[in-house]
Amino acid sequence: QVQLVESGGGLVQAGGSLRLSCAASGLIFSRYGMGWFRQAPGKEREFVAAVRWTAVSRVYADSVKGRFTISRDNAKNTVYLQMNSLKPEDTAVYYCAANYGVAVPTTSDEYDYWGQGTQVTVSS
Repeated sequence: QVQLVESGGGLVQAGGSLRLSCAASGLIFSRYGMGWFRQAPGKEREFVAAVRWTAVSRVYADSVKGRFTISRDNAKNTVYLQMNSLKPEDTAVYYCAANYGVAVPTTSDEYDYWGQGTQVTVSS
């Protein structure tokens, strides 16, 4: 009964910030790499960011590098995505995902569990 529950999405103006959270349960959180993906209407799901279980290694998509920050708090079984300088093209449903292993994969099929998603809308 693994569950990943995202929160923190909403409507924000371009240039604004949002902080997404993903609370995990039913797994040994510290043994999983965690990732964020997003999917806009009519588009494929794309990788956003990932963090190794140790939090030493972080990977970002080029489109968000320098604007987004992924972090995790293993004591709280939670992963975060801080999104700054948001652009309209960041509008999408954002999904949290968990990967069993020490790697930080960037493809959807390498993740074992997924959250329900949270909507982020950036207006211009």
